[in-house]
Amino acid sequence: MRPYILFVLFAILLTACNSEMPKQLKYAETFKDTTVVENYHGTELADPYRWLEDDNSDETVDWVKRQNAVTFDYLDGIPFRDAFKERLEQLWNYERLSTPFESGGKYYQFKNDGLQNQSVMYALDTDSKKLTEVLDPNKFSDDGTASLGSYSISDDGKYLAYQISEGGSDWRSVKVLDLESGKHTEDKVEWLKFSGMSWYKDGFFYGRYPEPTDDEALSGANEYHKLYYHKLGTDQSEDKLIYKDDKHPNRNVYATTTSDEKYLILSKVESTSGNAFSVKDLSNINNPIIDIVTGFDADYSLVDSEGPIIYVQTNAGAPNLKVVKLDMRKPKAGFQEFIPEQDNTLRSVEKIGDRFFGNYMVDASSQIKIFDKNGKLEQNMPLPGVGSIGGLNGNKKGDKIFYNFTSFTSPGTIYSLDPKTLKSTIYSQPKIDFPLDEYTTEQVWYTSYDGTKVPMFLTYKKGIKKDGARPTLLYGYGGFDIPILPSFNVTRLPLLENGGIYAVANIRGGGEFGSEWHKSGTKERKQNVFDDFQSAAEYLIEQKYTSSEKLAIEGRSNGGLLVGACMTQRPDLYKVAFPHVGVLDMLRYHEFTIGWAWAGDYGRSDDPEAFKYLKKYSPLHNVKEVAYPATMVTTADHDDRVVPAHSFKFISELQDKHTGTDPVLIRIETSAGHGAGKPTSKRIEEAADLLSFMYHNMEEGVKYYKN
Repeated sequence: MRPYILFVLFAILLTACNSEMPKQLKYAETFKDTTVVENYHGTELADPYRWLEDDNSDETVDWVKRQNAVTFDYLDGIPFRDAFKERLEQLWNYERLSTPFESGGKYYQFKNDGLQNQSVMYALDTDSKKLTEVLDPNKFSDDGTASLGSYSISDDGKYLAYQISEGGSDWRSVKVLDLESGKHTEDKVEWLKFSGMSWYKDGFFYGRYPEPTDDEALSGANEYHKLYYHKLGTDQSEDKLIYKDDKHPNRNVYATTTSDEKYLILSKVESTSGNAFSVKDLSNINNPIIDIVTGFDADYSLVDSEGPIIYVQTNAGAPNLKVVKLDMRKPKAGFQEFIPEQDNTLRSVEKIGDRFFGNYMVDASSQIKIFDKNGKLEQNMPLPGVGSIGGLNGNKKGDKIFYNFTSFTSPGTIYSLDPKTLKSTIYSQPKIDFPLDEYTTEQVWYTSYDGTKVPMFLTYKKGIKKDGARPTLLYGYGGFDIPILPSFNVTRLPLLENGGIYAVANIRGGGEFGSEWHKSGTKERKQNVFDDFQSAAEYLIEQKYTSSEKLAIEGRSNGGLLVGACMTQRPDLYKVAFPHVGVLDMLRYHEFTIGWAWAGDYGRSDDPEAFKYLKKYSPLHNVKEVAYPATMVTTADHDDRVVPAHSFKFISELQDKHTGTDPVLIRIETSAGHGAGKPTSKRIEEAADLLSFMYHNMEEGVKYYKN
């Protein structure tokens, strides 16, 4: 046995258990409808599992039950599954606090005692650190599956408007809490989706779609997004329509008010990249909406305002992003440069007092640059180490600043920043029962197939031997300009303490190195993303961190597409694959819910040229009669972002054509959605199932296995 396996006896037990497990699982039968054939620009393609797109049908409900029965029967047979769950419960059980933030003249903070399903919102006395409960989302439902979505506190500090998500769905309903009395008002606003609430006087702006039918609520196309204003004390039917666009059903409108409530900013989008930008002067509600940018070639987002000056972050003419300003006394003059583009990519900007704090990314880690009120660089802010900065919050005066620092081996620590000396002091630090100082993270650079240099973070126990036999989990995303930065994740700890390696590849398509890095992994260049990920796997093997027999790959959503494409292109390269809530049918993804908005990254199959490259990598359409890695597809019955039909159809095709003996299963969570707001209990159960599935199929022991 390897030195990190404590019990020799367990190796014998594990071998015995493996010999008793069936070599070939009997999967649930899935009906193939051979009559469904789609013609794509002259190419006919069968779609025998299209009936699974109807998530409400009795046939689909029955299929889900039968698939879950096979999956959980298999998982029940893994002897150390409960040990993983128990260990995760131990590790997860520590107090976690969010970064304090000021709103309406008071400070607030979220806290989770450890195993609470949802974090609780408190009012905070920043000097004594005393917390007073404001809102407990654990009381939204008995099982913790209802969660808190967006929230917004009125400028006078009297009211809290907050969203509730049921079962993980993207649909939201809004309630309003009177913060002085602690009682709810009679206000209720429903059918919000992809919208916040922006206060103005005695009400708020919000965006919503028309109310769907019961059959279309979780899978129907989301179209005709409109902007409304709700006045407190009135029924939703009386809400004032502020903006609509009947000519373009596939456009969404997002609204936010400036902190002084002088201006309403409207962002209109057609996809996940690029937005039109408009402003409405709220000194008179009947003032016209002024269009500043009408196209969709660049991104524009509000930073803050001061008097008639509005500050905006944009990548227009600046791949690494910059900050511009708009003078509302002469809006037709357009944007003027304020903070020029830097050598590194700008992630976000916060205006605190009369200074601007820019959060930049340097080789996929954070760096804070401070600019004065004229946009001139003052200095870089010293940081606790190499990692990620989040929740950089300050009050309006700028004399009190907090931020959160995290890395792969450091849980979120909150720091208080002295705005004069820029000295950071620990405000609160979590206490986790795990020897984190025994583990380390290194960043390596490897070469992708086309010669592009790509960074990857590797986390493991110090002194680990590169013997080519380490259980390794490789994670990636690669899409929508979203960076994957160092962060702490409890579910990785059992992997690390059992001799494993956690690898994160910062592949193209993401936002780590600006808009060009993103664009080089989109549409006809999407294959670059898969090549980068497969090159990462090959690097890990070549450098003897692991081997194909000990390598697992994992990704969520667009990352689920990544895993699905890589395992169908190179099934020999991996031992285990986890495509979570993945976009797996690339020819029909735009037909469901918000899928149409992803075309900026993917393209659409109704375009003849896009169809050609989509078909080449669409995981569903590239399953062949070969042996695939041990696979656990995961999805959820309330996922109305990437509808579960993607996973349903993919696993059906996989089970039909898989020629190997390794299991290919699907785990379908109930009363859960795409991931946001998932209760702690469900997260622990899922993590235990994934870890046990991975170690079992790698024939690895677990050091805390109990006989």
